[in-house]
Amino acid sequence: MGDIEITDPKAMRALAHPVRLAILEHLQRNGPATATVLAPRVGATPSVTSWHLRHLAGFGLVRDADPDPDAGGDERRDRRERRWQAVARGFRFEVPEDDGGEEGRSAARLLSREMFLRSADLPARWAATVEPGLDPAWRRLSGLANTRVMVTPEEAAAIEDGIERVLAPYVTRDAADRPAAARSVRLLRYTLPEGEPQGEGEGPAEVEAQGGEPGADSYTDTDTDTDTGTRTAARKDDGGDGGTR
Repeated sequence: MGDIEITDPKAMRALAHPVRLAILEHLQRNGPATATVLAPRVGATPSVTSWHLRHLAGFGLVRDADPDPDAGGDERRDRRERRWQAVARGFRFEVPEDDGGEEGRSAARLLSREMFLRSADLPARWAATVEPGLDPAWRRLSGLANTRVMVTPEEAAAIEDGIERVLAPYVTRDAADRPAAARSVRLLRYTLPEGEPQGEGEGPAEVEAQGGEPGADSYTDTDTDTDTGTRTAARKDDGGDGGTR
């Protein structure tokens, strides 16, 4: 997918900030930019944006887009006018499974939660501002699927791997190879394993209302945009008792 894998808990915590996530997303989607250009798009001043960029650079998530050997060193350059770029098309991280990985688990949960919050209102904003202007062909293909399945952790991982194999050619192909009719499409996937099954009549209200048994809500948090993806192996995709569009 062209992702960078984040394993350092400190890097996860550094990225678990709304401005830094916004900066990284903008650079991944739109290419190199200065702190001055980014500032109004991420809701911060140029100086604060520059500080966040240097923080991201310290963890290897962004870098100078066009280092100038004749610029005389960073100290003599206006940091707000440096052009920055993301080091990778997207990123992914995993929740550590080992017993001694509490710091990593805590950091992964923090970043995962911030990513959930950042994406929470995307469908509503899309429905209000984008969907009304789509032509019928794109409107027919838009929507969501809410599918519940009963699977083991290994089977859930296999499902995620299969989805990524399907997506990879579209995510990684060069701009010159895209058909003329192609446009950016955002795929929001969350994997939401449910709690342990309870006794008869004691299950979650949602399950009772749908008449189904608890399973793994199939949502995989791969905020994938076909051009640039932000993916996390701490999975988050899509769930319910049947596909719905």
